[in-house]
Amino acid sequence: MKYITKYIIGMLLLAPVPLLAQEVPVIPLDSILQRIDRNNVLLQSYALKAESYKYNAEAATAWMAPMVGVGTFMTPYPGQKLMDDRDKGSIMLQLEQDIPNPAKLQAKKRYLASQGNVELATRDITVNEFKAQAKRLYFNWLVARQRIAVLQENEKIMVTMKKIEEIRYPYNQSQLSGVYKANAKIEDNRNMIRMQEGTIAKARSWLNSLMNARGNQPFEIDTTYEPVFETASSYDTAALALVRKDVFKMDETIRSMQLNVESMKRDKKPDFKVRFDHMSPLGNMMPKAYSAMGMISIPIAPWSSKMYKSGIKAMQYEVQAMEKERAAMLQETQGMLYGMQYEVQSMQKRIAAMEDKIIPALQQTLDANFLNYQENKLALTNVIDSWEALTMMQSDVLDEKLKLYEMIVDYEKQLYR
Repeated sequence: MKYITKYIIGMLLLAPVPLLAQEVPVIPLDSILQRIDRNNVLLQSYALKAESYKYNAEAATAWMAPMVGVGTFMTPYPGQKLMDDRDKGSIMLQLEQDIPNPAKLQAKKRYLASQGNVELATRDITVNEFKAQAKRLYFNWLVARQRIAVLQENEKIMVTMKKIEEIRYPYNQSQLSGVYKANAKIEDNRNMIRMQEGTIAKARSWLNSLMNARGNQPFEIDTTYEPVFETASSYDTAALALVRKDVFKMDETIRSMQLNVESMKRDKKPDFKVRFDHMSPLGNMMPKAYSAMGMISIPIAPWSSKMYKSGIKAMQYEVQAMEKERAAMLQETQGMLYGMQYEVQSMQKRIAAMEDKIIPALQQTLDANFLNYQENKLALTNVIDSWEALTMMQSDVLDEKLKLYEMIVDYEKQLYR
């Protein structure tokens, strides 16, 4: 038994590490956006609201329940002198049913059903907002990883200089303050790495919440991903109207309001009612009798038509106002997208200049100073100055890249908003 136990323990110790530890999944940006669209709880609520409007539309075609009444008809009060047996009155059974106009019901049904489309359009707008938020978090995470890589690489240089200072100090070729200064720079560098790790943890938690997952669920992003700026093929207002989600919502709202106008116009059509009364006399001298009546409403009467006529006029003005608002929104978006496009292109040129010219020059300066420092021809302070200049410029480039990525997100958000 002991031999078997030792054998199992030995096999576990020899097992590859990936088999013992669960690998953290890498989720690309497209998969995150798909999970948000599919799993987000708030987005699911819009589909449920839209479904509720379907049932409300079906309920709009229902009739009122029939009314049934039982009572007496022409029954004398107690103590009254009856001249004849027929004066005893009758037991009365009454049936009554309202019959609404079918055209009214169908118009109301179409109006209520159209409100479900408005809810679905609202969902599309919310999806666009969530996707923009997810992209920002993803790009913050991406840039944070790049910062950590740069900081770790720069730390190696500072650690090397610290070791050189420690070796030279016993031979009076360096000062103790240089060791302390290098150590301070190393710790400051590590604090910056910790700050970036906090940014990553925050982005991971928020992305998990958007995907309706546990906030602490581990996963990694695709660090090889690089956002690409793609301009729209056309900024024509007609083309923008086809892709903008808020314009689509306004179109559905206008359509719903127009259906409401049509429903209100049907109010001038009459409604109907039928009533049937059956009398069973309490005396023997009266025959059984009935009363059948059909009624029709007269909505075109001046004192009642004012209500729907004024409502129709008010709704028509609201439709016209929303159409003007739609045109103004498209015109404003067109100018905004042109401005954002030029701003992104300008930022791309700035980043290219920093990466292709400024950083190589600072790197060469650091390399030359470090070589002179190794040959004991240059003080540590001068090398640290070169190191800080390079580190700061690399940080500035990543700051500009993050701004560029966020500008791309804002551009896409405005384009498909």
